[in-house]
Amino acid sequence: MDTTHLIALQTRLSRERARFAADGSAIRKVWIAQIEKEIANEYAFLGMEVLPEMSDDELLRELEA
Repeated sequence: MDTTHLIALQTRLSRERARFAADGSAIRKVWIAQIEKEIANEYAFLGMEVLPEMSDDELLRELEA
């Protein structure tokens, strides 16, 4: 299974989120939503399950369990 495109999308999303945190641009918010939708579509295309997003605290609790 080639996940190259998925990884590129996730990298792009991470960078756009960092830029949005720095400048709060409204257009970046739209771009982020579009990238998130594209990632969901890529997961479906690859037949992979989308994991729910977790906060850092939730993730730590899961790891400690």
